[in-house]
Amino acid sequence: MTIEQTLAALGAALGPGGLLVGDDIGDRHRGDIHGNLGETPIAVARPRDTAQVSQVLAACNAAGIPVVTHGGRSGLVLSCTTRAGELVLSTERMTAIESIDADACTATVQAGVVLQTLQERLEPDGLSFPLDLGGRGSCTIGGNIATNAGGNRVIRYGMTRDLVLGLEAVLADGTVLDGLKPFIKNNTGVDLKQLFIGSEGVLGVVTRAVLRLVPKPEDTAVAFCGLAGFDRVRAMLRHLRRSLGGDLTAFEVLWKGYYTRYLGLHPTGAPMPDAHRFYVLTESSGSGGDGLQERFERALADAIDEGIVDDAVIAKSGSEAAALWHMRDLAIEVARTLGPHSAFDVSLRIAEMEAFAGDLDAVAHGLNPGCETLVFGHAGDGNLHLAVSRPPGSGLAKGALEAAVYDLVRRYGGSVSAEHGIGVSRLEYLGHTRTAAEIEAMRALKRTLDPNCILNPGRVLSQVAAPAGT
Repeated sequence: MTIEQTLAALGAALGPGGLLVGDDIGDRHRGDIHGNLGETPIAVARPRDTAQVSQVLAACNAAGIPVVTHGGRSGLVLSCTTRAGELVLSTERMTAIESIDADACTATVQAGVVLQTLQERLEPDGLSFPLDLGGRGSCTIGGNIATNAGGNRVIRYGMTRDLVLGLEAVLADGTVLDGLKPFIKNNTGVDLKQLFIGSEGVLGVVTRAVLRLVPKPEDTAVAFCGLAGFDRVRAMLRHLRRSLGGDLTAFEVLWKGYYTRYLGLHPTGAPMPDAHRFYVLTESSGSGGDGLQERFERALADAIDEGIVDDAVIAKSGSEAAALWHMRDLAIEVARTLGPHSAFDVSLRIAEMEAFAGDLDAVAHGLNPGCETLVFGHAGDGNLHLAVSRPPGSGLAKGALEAAVYDLVRRYGGSVSAEHGIGVSRLEYLGHTRTAAEIEAMRALKRTLDPNCILNPGRVLSQVAAPAGT
C-alpha cells in the first residue's frame, strides 16, 4: 500500500476530523508551544481511543511512515519539532477521565488528559494527583509519563514513575499491551510499564494509565526565606526534614541573580528585600488537625534562632502562598530577561551544587566575559535548572556553550537531564551520563519493540541499527 493509500485508509478509519492533511495542518502540529517549529508533517492523526491508536501505528509500520507523538507539546528538548515525511499522532482527543476509585485512591485516564484538568476534577472528591509543575495547564498525562516528569513536589511524592500503578501502551506494529492493573502489589514477572515511563515514546505510545492518588492536603504552609550562604541552605534542608518529616512537600532554591531578575519583572511583588545570597521557597502540607501550621512556623523560628535563616515570610492565606509560588512558576519568563540563552536541567549531589555553580560561572566567562548565569531549582531532590546567556554580537555558538556546560556536568558525575528528557537537543550528550553498555541495551530494546524504527525516530537514541556482525 502506498503512503497515499495508507493515509486514505486512516482517514476513513478515524472518521471526521480524525486525520488532518494539507492546508488543514496548522503550525501547532509542526512543533512545540514555545515556538520551535519543524517541517509540515504528511498528516496529523487524531485518534479517540486505544483501538484507533493501534490502527494508526499498524498502518504506519506497514507503510514505513515515521510517527512522532504529540501531547501537550510543552517539552523542552525539541522532540515535537517534526521532520519531512513524519506523521504526527496527537492525543488531543483522548481526554477521558474514565474512573476514580476513592477506596483505592486511583484514577484511570486517557493519555491526552491535561494535568491541571485532572487535578481540578479530583478536588470535589477530596483527592489529589500530587504531580505538579509549572506547565500544569498544558502538559498531558501521557507526556508526563513518557518523560517521567518531576516538578515541585518530588521530595515528598517522587517522580511520575512513582505515581503510575498501571499502564496501557501500543507498540509500533499496533500490538496493545494492556497493563492497566490498579494494584500497588503486583509481582507477576517483569514490570513492563517501566519500559515506557521515561522512554519518551521511542518504545511505544502510552494510551491509558492507572494513577496513584493521595488525599488532598487539608492544610498547606508556604514560606520564602533569605539565607547568607549555601551551607545554610543545606542546613535548612536537614533541619526541615527533621522537624517536618514526611510533611515537607517542596524545597526550592533561588540564587540571588534569579531573584534580582524576577524583581526586575515584578518590582512591586517583592516579599523581602533583595539582600541575600540565596532564597528558599519551601512548602509543607498535611491534615488540618495535626497542627501543621504551628509546627511549620516553629521550625522556621528555630532555624532563625540557630542562625540558619536570616529572614522569612510566611504566607497567611492561599493567595499569599500562590504569590510566593508565582516567583518560581515564572522561571521561563525570568530566564528570557537574559536575552539569547541556553537552558539546562541537571542533577547533582546537593553538597556539590555551590561549587558547581561557581565553576559554571568560570566556564561561561571563559567562553565570553559577557555571559551571565541564572541558577535555581528543586534543590531538595538534587535538580538544578540553569540558564546561560549568549551575548548578542559575541559570536558564542549555542553548540559550543552547551558542550562546555555538559562537560562540566560530566566532570561532576551529574545527569545531563534531571526531568526534561533527552529528545533531540541533548541526544549527543546522553553518553555523558549513561555508559556505552547502557546505551546499547536501550538500542537493543528499541530494535526489539520497534524493529522498523518508526516511533519518534532521531529522538533519545541515535544509530539504532544493530552493530555489524550481529
